[in-house]
Amino acid sequence: MLRILNTSQIKALDEYTIKHEPVGSIDLMERACHAFVSWFTLHFDVTKTVGVVCGTGNNGGDGLGIARLLMEWGFQIKVWVVRGSVPESADFKINLQRLKTEVIDIKTASDNLFADQHILIDAIFGSGLSRPPEGIYSDVIKSINRVNAIRIAIDIPSGLMADKPSTGEIVQAHHTITFQLPKLSFLLPKSGSFVGEWRIVNIGLDEKFIMQAETNYFLLEQSDMNAMLHERKKFSHKGNFGHALLIAGSYGKMGAAVLGARAAMRSGVGLLTVHIPKRCYEIIQTSVPEAMASVDKADDWFSSAPDTKNFVTVGIGPGIGQEKQSAQALKDLLVKVNKPVVIDADALNILGANKELQKLIPAGSILTPHPKEFERMVGSWTDDFERLQKQIDFSRRTKTVVLLKGANTSISTPEGKAYFNNTGNPGMATGGSGDVLTGLVTGLLAQGYTSVESALLGAWIHGLAGDRAAVNKGTETLIASDIIDHLPEAFALCR
Repeated sequence: MLRILNTSQIKALDEYTIKHEPVGSIDLMERACHAFVSWFTLHFDVTKTVGVVCGTGNNGGDGLGIARLLMEWGFQIKVWVVRGSVPESADFKINLQRLKTEVIDIKTASDNLFADQHILIDAIFGSGLSRPPEGIYSDVIKSINRVNAIRIAIDIPSGLMADKPSTGEIVQAHHTITFQLPKLSFLLPKSGSFVGEWRIVNIGLDEKFIMQAETNYFLLEQSDMNAMLHERKKFSHKGNFGHALLIAGSYGKMGAAVLGARAAMRSGVGLLTVHIPKRCYEIIQTSVPEAMASVDKADDWFSSAPDTKNFVTVGIGPGIGQEKQSAQALKDLLVKVNKPVVIDADALNILGANKELQKLIPAGSILTPHPKEFERMVGSWTDDFERLQKQIDFSRRTKTVVLLKGANTSISTPEGKAYFNNTGNPGMATGGSGDVLTGLVTGLLAQGYTSVESALLGAWIHGLAGDRAAVNKGTETLIASDIIDHLPEAFALCR
């Protein structure tokens, strides 16, 4: 997995690489420029006019170096330098001397400043920015955003803070080519919307420093899933892969139970029992013949917690409703169960409405809220960084794993770490998608994966199955059942 470092650590990483490789800072900058250009020339041809808008710091130095290299490739290049309060860095000066073309100094900005450019490369500010852009910088960013061109940011969109909330003007990039490691802000909804499609390019920064740097933030990779997945041995039998209990569904919401049950079976779980209301017995038996049924006393909703001693784990919540009897039954379950459980949907809403029940959640449990369900449990937040901190604090306080659903799903642990998953696509924003995730995670937990492994694997494989489904079905027409149908392919890709 990729480690996510803060701006101070990124600066120290550059300095450590320069000292211990050793390599000159201008040569490291040249390496970064070549990495950017290697990506750029794979995606755009020389028929496109390219504008490069530079600041006077090291990000501007990158821009000047990239402009020179693109000219060597035959691109028609126009270069601007924003002349504000930032002094010229040493490497900026060197690359300015190396550039054999006219540079246009910007001292005032206008709406049509960058007209007639097919592509505009943003090289004003890098990840070291510590305050919102002001004056001429703010005006130039506005002009960049107004132009009808493909906007590409070098390392990070100018105006965007790497690891704290951003205010003021920010370049709205279509693409961001970042160096070596992702930035935390790329992974959060509000700030990430400025980044567009982002790609990491390797510039040879010191791997030993990266691996030893202390961080609580990580980005998952497919190789992590391969390392986590258990091998199914030849002489295994269903008893080796756990027996899960899924409490789901109510009259009119049995689709949630069916989707969750089908996903649990596709997780590889050995046995599955689904606890459903009395009137829903035939539905689960005919829809998921591989699962066994446990019947509630009530006709239409969850009203009593079944005995859990014969189950490895319990998943609860999809479609159960929020009846008073259901809230009491959830409390009874949490009191008597002595193992980690998976909690989703209506069970989370009950915990949000009855916050005193949160202290009953067994240690190691996995909660899978979407943002609104999470807000009901912990209260509101002012920005995504505060939301992330609330998530981490909740995991620490309750000793649980929280899988907060959405683009770049974040998974927090009792140890205070946060992992981000970047599989998945907008087509998965459809009813039932979360029920599939609940069944999948419950099935993994029942098989002996740890709580953290179950959440990480579940998030990755769920998103990957959605990605494969989108290839075949399209994002507009994807439904939750399509995700289930592509789980086998997702598992196979992880192996």
